[in-house]
This record gives sequence, structure tokens and C-alpha cells, in this order.
Amino acid sequence: MLDPEVPPNQTREMIKTGKGCLAVLVAAAVLMFGGYFVWDKASTFLSTFGEIPDYPGPGNAKVLVDVPEGASLDVIGGVLVEKDVVKSKKAWDRAVRSEERATSVQAGRYLMRTQMQAIDALRLLINPGSSKIRLQFTIPEGLRLSAQVDALAKRTKIKKSAFEKVLAKPKALKLPKYAKNRPEGFLFPDTYELTADSTATSTLKQTVSQYKSVTREIEFEAAAKRSPYEVLIVASIIEREVNREEYRAKVARVLYNRLDKGMKLSLDSTVIYAENLKTNTTSKQDRKSKSKYNTYRYKGLPPGPISAPGKAALEAAANPEKGKWLYFVTVNFDTGETKFADNQADFEKIRQEFQAWCQSHPGRCDT
Repeated sequence: MLDPEVPPNQTREMIKTGKGCLAVLVAAAVLMFGGYFVWDKASTFLSTFGEIPDYPGPGNAKVLVDVPEGASLDVIGGVLVEKDVVKSKKAWDRAVRSEERATSVQAGRYLMRTQMQAIDALRLLINPGSSKIRLQFTIPEGLRLSAQVDALAKRTKIKKSAFEKVLAKPKALKLPKYAKNRPEGFLFPDTYELTADSTATSTLKQTVSQYKSVTREIEFEAAAKRSPYEVLIVASIIEREVNREEYRAKVARVLYNRLDKGMKLSLDSTVIYAENLKTNTTSKQDRKSKSKYNTYRYKGLPPGPISAPGKAALEAAANPEKGKWLYFVTVNFDTGETKFADNQADFEKIRQEFQAWCQSHPGRCDT
């Protein structure tokens, strides 16, 4: 409502003036906001101007880094950037300038971590300690624990007695709970790196850690319909009985089918373990063994693993192939050919095929 005391033309002028003031205020606000935005961006740019891209550390996944013989620090920096150990060459160059011992980095293989702070990566190379790889060694699949110890002692040059002492009281190895401090079967067969300060304990811990890593990767415990320890025993048998990929899951099914039916497993591999034999087959005398590992004498699985199975055998044991097979026979030791049967009559046929192979290869079978 207009004030009756104010003339209409004056009222219109006041309204125009008010609008003008509002426009000025809005313009001022826009200018102020724009100025703040520009100042904020400029200050951020100035604060980061000249900043060198570097990881905060301390690092993530383990990675092997090879420092070539005669490599310059510049080349080493390039290797580290490529492996994602350090974030940038600039960060590496800055670390090199700040560390007077930088030129003492030696050629070799190092165990490092991805995304390390550049100065930490450099100092690790200068003082490698447990990071410089002295040698690599491989533990093959299918060895019993005592044979694994022999192989470790030979390839690492660490005394056999040192490994045996650790295995006698294996708590430090942090075995899975279902192992119940029984290390047989848990030293995972693989290739490992030995560092300058490796010990029997640290070396064995590597193998147990790898077992845990692999079984976690294949979801071993979740896939298994029996206890993880029972499935490990089955995997250890598979590793000793067949060596071709297409047979492993079938052998697993044979073992589970026989167990479900209350049949004896009747396996040479378990007797060979019980008697510590060096043959592929067993004799009638061998099969009279009173050991609980003699699956010709006792029903059910043997008390523990008979070897250290690899990844493929573990996967097969946890994921058996579907089928009704109750028997399998490796009919040719040279090719590893294995045949399967779901009844006694067919089993007798493939057993005779195996015996014929043995007769044509004297000294290869002990029956």
C-alpha cells in the first residue's frame, strides 16, 4: 500500500533507487565470490608449486626389484618408478641428492614394497638387510615333510638340524588352526627367495604363509564339504597318485565316493608313506603294514597328509568332479595315463592292463 503523504512520482523514484541498490549489492557479492574463488585457486597453486610427487609410505604389496649390474642411479630410479615402488623420478632424484651414501647401492635382486617414500626406498637399497635376495630355491610338489627338510637344507645351506628344531615346536610358524601344530602338508611347494639374514624359522614361515595365501585365493575352506584338514589329506593323496591335470578332480571323486560307501581306500601311496618306500607300487608284504597309514588295512583317511600338495591338487580336492567312479588305476607310468571304473568288473580289466604294462617294463613295478 502506498503512503498517501508521498507523491506517486516520488514513490516510483524510490522503487527505482531500491532496485538499483539491490543490483549493486548483487554485483558486489558476485565480484567478492569470484575474487575469493580466484584467490583460493591461486593460493592452492602457489602452495603446491614445485611440490614433488612422492608416496607417503610405508609401502603396500611386496615386489621383487632387479638392480642391473653397472646401473646408474638414474636407471635404478626408472626401474623403481616402473615397478611402482616410488611415485616419480623427481622424488627419487631428491632422495639421491639428500643421501650421501646413494652411490653405494649394489646390483642384485631386492624384496621391496610398492608405493614407498622415495627416501625409504633408497635407504633400503643402501642397507638391504633382509631385503636383498641371496638366492632362490624351489620346493617341488609331492614331497613328504622329511624330504622337504632335506631339500631345504641342501638348497638354502641352513643346517638340517635348525629346520628340525623349528618343526619340533612349530608354534612360531603360525600354522592354520586346523593343523593343530602338525606341519606335515603345510609347507607349500613353490619358488622362494632367501635373503641375507634368513633363518630356518623365517624360511619355513614363508612356506606356511604361502600355503595360507593360496588356500585363501582358491577359497579352500569355504569350498570344502569336509573339514579342511581332511580335504588337505585328500589333496596330498592326489598329488602322489596322479600327475596330469585332467585326472586330479576325478581321483578326488573316487576317494570321496569310497569314503561315503565305507570302502577301504586301498592306496599304494599311503603304504609307501607309511613304510618310507622309494617305489611307485607296493608288494604283498608292504601291504601287511600295521601303520594307520595303511589304507589296505584300515578304513577311512590316513591320520594326516602324505605329501605337500600344490595348488592344483588342493583345488581338485576341494572341488571334485561329479561322477560315480569307485576305482582308478594309472596304467602307464611313463605317460601317466589313468583309467577309471565304477564297478569291480571294469576295474579288473584296467588292473590287468596295468599288470601287462609292468610285465613289459621289468623293474618298474613292485607287485
